[in-house]
Amino acid sequence: MTDRTAPHPVIRLWDGREVSRLGLGCWAIGGPFFAGDTPLGYGTVDDAESIAAIRCAVDLGIRFFDTADVYGAGHSEEVLGRALEGHDDVVIATKLGNRFDPATKQYIGSIEEGDLRQEVLAAVDASRRRLRRDRLDLVQLHLNTLAIDRAGEVFDALDGLRADGTVGAYGWSTDYPERAAAHAGRDGFVAVQHGMNLFFGAPSLSAVAERHGLILINRSPLAMGLLTGKFAAGQALPAGDVRSNTFGWMDYFKDGRVVPDFAERLERIRHLLTTDGRTLAQGALAWLWARSPRTLPIPGFRSVAQVRENVGALEKGPLPAEAMAEIERLIDRPPEGAARER
Repeated sequence: MTDRTAPHPVIRLWDGREVSRLGLGCWAIGGPFFAGDTPLGYGTVDDAESIAAIRCAVDLGIRFFDTADVYGAGHSEEVLGRALEGHDDVVIATKLGNRFDPATKQYIGSIEEGDLRQEVLAAVDASRRRLRRDRLDLVQLHLNTLAIDRAGEVFDALDGLRADGTVGAYGWSTDYPERAAAHAGRDGFVAVQHGMNLFFGAPSLSAVAERHGLILINRSPLAMGLLTGKFAAGQALPAGDVRSNTFGWMDYFKDGRVVPDFAERLERIRHLLTTDGRTLAQGALAWLWARSPRTLPIPGFRSVAQVRENVGALEKGPLPAEAMAEIERLIDRPPEGAARER
């Protein structure tokens, strides 16, 4: 059983602040954006509901929000900036690395095609305007497979911005342990964002984080929504949803439908994730907290109800050891294999 006297999970950040060990990911609230006709967002959004959800999260004690300049072609940052203006106690992490047109909502390429230093400076200035902040707490490189030496150019530019107080710290959104390890010794490099959930435990990247004292920001902690239990095997998603695509990195949905194998694995462990009255989503977050003290999951949201459910996981804390052990026995997780985008 869960120890009801234990405090809810917290994590110490790079600047010494302690925050609840749950952030919120802001991809979905950015709304539609595209690469040509290919949808890259989660469909239409209601900005008023998004702002209400963000403010509800703050009222419930959440102090970490993760976004990216490209989400909604700038719109996610704008919404977050409106909702959090004046909340200096809240940490905002954003990402850069992609070019986009806010007017047409089109992704138009990677910053590696230009002068990286100038691209970084321009991207940081634009994010500061949209987020209504003079200083960005955490800036992450949003190019998963960028060459290690080119990434160094990005971090060199960010070092200059740290020196003038424009950026607090930086990290890399990458699923490649060797990329994270290559720059982990830099003074400003504090976090790696990567795919991690109970279907994929990211042992190699976790080892890098443990070795270098990095924070593991867990993207897709709910497997793009599959671990909420709201999608049945074979259920079709709307054509304007990013999960309707067939990207190679998209494991849990193919051709707009839940992959049956993952749905079957979830059913095997449903009773373990819902121990002590948790919802499935709360159990999936609790699994991440029990996996490593460095995990900081950032589930997405589009409503106040989703925020309340996710934040409710903090009250129950990590899954108990016996549930963790039984999940490992039943999940039938394949070997980690070679690093790849997730």
